[in-house]
Amino acid sequence: MATQPGQDAKFFQRGKIEEFRAELQAAEAKDKKFQKRRTVLKKIVANITMGNDMSPLFHDVVQCIGTPLLEIKKMVYLFLVSYGRSKPEQIQIVIPSFLQDCNDRNPLIRALAIRTMAYIPIPVVTEALSEQLRHCIKDRDPYVRKTAAICVAKLYAADPRKAERAGFVEMLRDMMLDSNATVVANAVAALSEIGDRQDGVIFRLNLTIANKLIAALGESSEWGQIYILDSLLRYVPEQHADAEMMAERVIVQLQHANSAVVLTTIKVLLYLMNYMQNRKLIDHICKKMGPPLITLLSSGPEVQYVALRNILLIIQRRPAVLKNDVKVFFCKYNDPIYVKLAKLEIMYRLAREENAREVLAELEEYASEVDIDFVRKAVRSIGRLAIKVEAAADTCIESLLTLIETKVTYVVQEAIIVAKDIFRRYPGKYEGIIPTLCENLDALEEPEAKAAMVWILGQFSDRIDNVDELMDVLVYKFLDETIEVQLALLTAVVKLFIYKSSSETAKSLVHKVLKWATEEIDNPDLRDRGFMYWRMLAMNPAIAGEVVLAEKPPITTDSDRMDRGALDQLLLHTGTLGSIYHKNPETFIRNAAGRALVDSPALNVHSRAVLVPLARPQLPTAAVVVAGPGPIEPHTRDQLTDASPDAPKLEPNVPSQSINLLGDNNSPAVEDHNSALDDFRDEDAEAGVDGDGDDDDIDTNPAADPYANLGGAFGGYLADQPQPMVRHQRGNNDLDDLLA
Repeated sequence: MATQPGQDAKFFQRGKIEEFRAELQAAEAKDKKFQKRRTVLKKIVANITMGNDMSPLFHDVVQCIGTPLLEIKKMVYLFLVSYGRSKPEQIQIVIPSFLQDCNDRNPLIRALAIRTMAYIPIPVVTEALSEQLRHCIKDRDPYVRKTAAICVAKLYAADPRKAERAGFVEMLRDMMLDSNATVVANAVAALSEIGDRQDGVIFRLNLTIANKLIAALGESSEWGQIYILDSLLRYVPEQHADAEMMAERVIVQLQHANSAVVLTTIKVLLYLMNYMQNRKLIDHICKKMGPPLITLLSSGPEVQYVALRNILLIIQRRPAVLKNDVKVFFCKYNDPIYVKLAKLEIMYRLAREENAREVLAELEEYASEVDIDFVRKAVRSIGRLAIKVEAAADTCIESLLTLIETKVTYVVQEAIIVAKDIFRRYPGKYEGIIPTLCENLDALEEPEAKAAMVWILGQFSDRIDNVDELMDVLVYKFLDETIEVQLALLTAVVKLFIYKSSSETAKSLVHKVLKWATEEIDNPDLRDRGFMYWRMLAMNPAIAGEVVLAEKPPITTDSDRMDRGALDQLLLHTGTLGSIYHKNPETFIRNAAGRALVDSPALNVHSRAVLVPLARPQLPTAAVVVAGPGPIEPHTRDQLTDASPDAPKLEPNVPSQSINLLGDNNSPAVEDHNSALDDFRDEDAEAGVDGDGDDDDIDTNPAADPYANLGGAFGGYLADQPQPMVRHQRGNNDLDDLLA
C-alpha cells in the first residue's frame, strides 16, 4: 500500500543509531510484506535529509539490498550514494548486489543500479561499472539507455582518461542518433557536460547531426528540448543558407509554453543571426522574438526579472526586437522594486524621439513615488533621457526644475548630479538654471551630489557673482570631506583662481586648499594633484589655465552601450545566470567554460571585427625537462671555486654562456659591463655629479631652480606667508629636487 502524500512528515524526527539498528534487526523476524523495514528506512532517509550522520548503520542498511520491493531498494541505494564514498573499504560487499541488479529483468532496477554506481566515484566501483555500463548503453529499454548516458558523464568526471580509453565518448556520439528522443537529449546533455570541462573533449556538431537533433525536438520533454537547443550553439555554419535553414526550423519553438525553452530558442536564433546574410529573414526573426518576450512579463516576478535582464541585453544588440513596445515596460504599482528598476533601465534604452514624451510622463510619475531608491533612479533617468534625446532636452530640464522646487533632499541631489552631465552634453545652453541649483547648496549631503555641485561652481566661476562666498562655505570643511569631494574642490578652487586671479578671496582659498592637500592629506592622488597644480601655477598661470580649463568632449550615450564583442559573447549565455549578472560565467563560476563566436566563412563582417578569442588551457602531457646543470647561486659558486677534489664539477659540454651568466668577473660580458660603468662615471664627473648617492653635488642655487619661487604665481600674496611646501625626505633628496 503506497503512502499518501504528506504522510511522511512524521518520519522527520531525530532518532538514535541504536534504536534504528534494533528496529532493523526486529524487522527481519516477522515482516513478510516488508512494512516494518520500509518504515525504518524512511526514518533513516529522513534523518540523512536533516543532516544527521547515519553512516554507523552501513552494514545494517546494506542487509536490506536484496529485498525485492523496489521502494526499499531505492532507499538503500540512496543511503549508499550518501555514504558509499566515505566507506571505500566496506563498499566491496555491495558490488555483487550491484552486478546482480544490473542484469535484473526490471529496467527500473537496472537503471537504478548503474545510476547508484555512477554516483560513488571510487576506483573499485568505477571498475565494476565500466563493463556493465557498456551493456546498458545498448540496452533494449530506452529508460536504461538514457540513464546510462548520464552515467557516462559521471564516469568521465571521476576518471576522464579511463572513460576515453573505454570508448564511452564515441558511444555517446552514436546515442545522438538513437530512435528515442529522451535518449538523444540525455546523450546531448552528457556530451555537453563533458565538453564544458577544461580538460574535456571538444564537442562540435556537423550539419547532419544538428538536423537530426532538431528533428528530435518535437518528441522531447521540456528539459530535453533545452539541452538539444543549447547544443546547437556548438554547430558553426559554414554557409549563410545553413544558418538560415536551421533558424527557420527552430523558430517554431518560440510558441512553447515553457519560459526556459523560449529563452533558449531566442539564444539559438541570436547566435545563428551572426551567420546570416538575408536581411529580410533577420528582420522577420526579430519581429517573431518580440511577442514571446512580452508574454514572459505576465509570469511571476522572478521569471519577469530573468526575462527583463535578458531583454536588456537583447535590445542592445537587436533594438528592432522591441522598439515599438516601450509601454509594455511601464511599471505597475505592485511590481517588486527589482522588477521596477529593471523596467526603468529598459524604458531608457527604448526611448527615442517618437516616444520620449510618453516615457518622460511616466518617469515624472515615478519621481513622486514612496520608494526612495526608485525615485532616485527615476530622476536620474530623466536626466539621462535629456542627454540621449536632444529633442526632449528642454522638456526634461523643465521637469527637473519642477522636481527641485519640491525641496525633497534626495530628489534635489539626484537632479544636481544629472545637471552636471547635461551642462557637458549641451554646453552654453542651459546655464540659466545654475542660480536655482545654487539655492539648494545647503541640501547637499551625499558626496556624489556635492562633488557635482562643486564642479558646476568651478566650471562656471566666471558667471556666478557670489561664487567666492559659496566656495568659501564648501572649503570650510575640506579636511572632513570624502576624497571624491576633496578632488572636486581642489580643481574648482584652481579654476576659481584662474578666472579671478585678482580676487583676494580666490587667492586665499587656493592657497589654503593647496596647503591642506600637500601637507594634511595622506591620499596620494589628492596630494600629487595638489603638487601638480602648485607647480603649474608657480611656473605659468596662463598655461595652468589652458590645462585646467581645456575644452572637454561632450558627453554622449555611447558609454551606456556594452562593447559589441562582449555583448555577442554574453548573448551566448541567454537564459543563464550569466545573462542575469551580465557577466560571463567563467568570471564567477569555478571551472566554467567560456563561450564565444567561432569564425567561419559565413560569419558576418561586423561580428568578425569584434571576435573575442577564446583560449582553451592545455596542460602539458609530460614533465618538461630542461638540459643543463641548472642555476647556481652566487654563494654556491664561491664554494665551488674553492671546493675539494671531491666536489661536483661543471660538465665540459656546458655552453660558455651559462658560465658567463654566473657573474664571472673575467668574462667578456662582465668586462663590457664594467667598461660601460666606467664611461657612465666619467660622464657624471664631467656633469659635476660624484655618483656616490649623496646630493652634495646637486646644484641648489635658487636662481637655477624654476620652481624655487613658489609664491610668484599669487602676486605677492604668499610672500609674507610661511612656505607651504612640506619637504619630505627621500634619502638626501628633497621633494623640490625630485619633482624638478
